[in-house]
Amino acid sequence: MRHLTLLIATALSLHAAAGVIVLEGNYQGKNIFVQNPFSEAGVGFCVYEVTVNDQIATDEINSSAFEVDLGNFGLKIGAPIVVKIKHKDGCTPVVLNPEVLKPKSTFDIVKQEIKADRTYTWTATNETGELAFVVEQKRWNKWVKVGEVMGVGTPGEHSYEFKVTPHSGENTYRVKQTDLTKRSRMSQSVTYTDPSVAVVTWGPQKVKDIITFSAPTLYEVYDQFGNIVKRGYANTLDVTSLKKDLYYLNYDNKTGETFIKK
Repeated sequence: MRHLTLLIATALSLHAAAGVIVLEGNYQGKNIFVQNPFSEAGVGFCVYEVTVNDQIATDEINSSAFEVDLGNFGLKIGAPIVVKIKHKDGCTPVVLNPEVLKPKSTFDIVKQEIKADRTYTWTATNETGELAFVVEQKRWNKWVKVGEVMGVGTPGEHSYEFKVTPHSGENTYRVKQTDLTKRSRMSQSVTYTDPSVAVVTWGPQKVKDIITFSAPTLYEVYDQFGNIVKRGYANTLDVTSLKKDLYYLNYDNKTGETFIKK
């Protein structure tokens, strides 16, 4: 009886001391490689079990390095995946390529348009991970982020929409994704003109407190060193906090107009 009690206590102790490395992401069609040191006791290797979405992996793990074959689990590209690498206390296995579970931007645009009610719609396919579609508008000679929509992240066609706020004249929009590689993937641009949007005017050019626009507009204010000091969307611009100086104003589809803060 004493011997049995000792075995149970030892087993509980080992279980409590063990660690787990958890990897979460999306299946990208690639396997995981693990560097597996000896256990602290010097007998056997560190990792004692690997599970994929709570299913025990049957790969041979009793070696200094092993591969987890994710293709054995019937996963579709882009499917959510959780890998747990369970190891003994006093040693730590190293996952050599954890980035293979991180989503990559692989989408293709099937179609896109901006409807008369200002709804930007696009249909994407070939997504392999949940990444946000960033909606950008070409404004003031640069691409400006105006919103984002979360992607479904799985293959097949998925439709998205976003309500845009156009400026006067011709507008240009696109969607973009950026993954862990920091490289961006963009759609082709799409243009749209809303005849109901009038050209915005503003004043005064010499101002002490408030600039007034003829209609709500997106705006940016730069100082003479090129720093953005104000940004927003409104029909008024409060400049009371700015020091007396010359400033540059981007608004509507106009760039680099100037005003003087008195």
